[in-house]
Amino acid sequence: MTESRDELAHLDAVSALRAFRSLELSPVELLDAVVGRAERVNSGINAFTETLHEEARAEAERAAEAYVRAARSQEPTPPLLGIPLATKEKHNLAGRRIEQGLATHAGRVADADHPVVERIRQAGGVIHARTTTPEFSCATVTHSAMWGVTRNPWNLDATPGGSSGGAGAALAAGMTTLATASDIAGSTRVPAGFTGTVGYKAPYGRIPGLPPLGGDWYRGDGPMGRTVADTALLASVMSGRHPADHTSWGPQGVPIALPEDPVAALRGVRVGLSVRLGDFPVDPEVEAATLDVVVRLEKAGAVVVPVELPWTSDQVMRTIFAHFGQILGPAMEQESGDVETLAPYAQRFIADARRQAERTSLVESLALDAAMQRDLATAMADVDVLICPTNAVTALDADGDYLDGIDLGGHHHGHYWEAHLTSPFNVANRCPVLSVPSGAAGNGVPTGVQVVGHPFDEEPVFRVAAGIEALVPRAPWPALGR
Repeated sequence: MTESRDELAHLDAVSALRAFRSLELSPVELLDAVVGRAERVNSGINAFTETLHEEARAEAERAAEAYVRAARSQEPTPPLLGIPLATKEKHNLAGRRIEQGLATHAGRVADADHPVVERIRQAGGVIHARTTTPEFSCATVTHSAMWGVTRNPWNLDATPGGSSGGAGAALAAGMTTLATASDIAGSTRVPAGFTGTVGYKAPYGRIPGLPPLGGDWYRGDGPMGRTVADTALLASVMSGRHPADHTSWGPQGVPIALPEDPVAALRGVRVGLSVRLGDFPVDPEVEAATLDVVVRLEKAGAVVVPVELPWTSDQVMRTIFAHFGQILGPAMEQESGDVETLAPYAQRFIADARRQAERTSLVESLALDAAMQRDLATAMADVDVLICPTNAVTALDADGDYLDGIDLGGHHHGHYWEAHLTSPFNVANRCPVLSVPSGAAGNGVPTGVQVVGHPFDEEPVFRVAAGIEALVPRAPWPALGR
């Protein structure tokens, strides 16, 4: 292949696999491009907690040999064979540190692979790095005392989002080809929206997690990529029943069907539109980018239907923090050993969760969940998918704690998570949701839209997302150290 090394570092996985099979490209060449790119630009971004380059190169060399053998025998190869992949630090790698940014976990080592890591290895993926998160993955910015500040490649003053901020930053910067993520209030979709990448929150249980917190019905592990097709590929590898997670379901390794002509496939599709999901204060630039997507969908033959939701951002915050106060907040207190050792944003999260749990019992929090789920089901009754912005704002500060909330739409809001429209779909966590790029704001930071499906119905979400991807012009990836 004739691409420059930086173009090669940004090559999508599906194209790379095609080139591997035809022997036009070696997995070693792609890994070297990705690693070389990271060596040139990561110092300004800080997306990795550690690198595994020596082990990864040995795996890439074995993959290259396997492709030569397969070309002779015409035998199939594993679905990710030779693809460079970075895992979120919280996804255990056997024999490697698993610290989650917590001082009390410093030096702790995992004794087994996380289920998604196990499946990536089985599929031939080459794990070459691990990505940064905020402490205990509890923030939508990515910085910690342990790992420092992770910055957005599109605008270094801005965060790539969180908690999978390192994953989004690494993808946008060309420092990996695929990445793992997780999502309990938007931790996959928020960074996808801010970094011009694609992030998928699968229906609860579709991708196996790790007990005991894998039993939290708001959360889920998932894939991130630079394209819808890449994200679908990694989702198919990660998904399906696994003995470690009794909530996991469905077949494993079944490809998610994407249309050959994604724009033509939009004809007649009924797309619900909600710019604000009730009363979320959405920045005018974000709204404009979302409405531009709508115009493009309508020109392609989709039927766009305005959808009204009765939610308020206060209601959403009360609902999710009542839930977090029963599970995640106590787990963080237990794991930290001493809350005062945590980052200010983590302390604030625990305090908010504890306060809401004192006001709202578990049974009452289930009723709050059910009310939002009923509203969403009613709103989506006559549409195939729903679209809305991913983030309500054009950026958050890279090193911000936002302890005093945030000013949005001319008003002060008590919690900065009101800057994202993601958490309602963790309340409705049986719904598949993809975040795909919708454009960019004046500050250079990308904007994104979420494509939300009916419970457990994944294929329409990927089909519509692929259409949006084909319709919305993409800017060149950030130049950085070129």
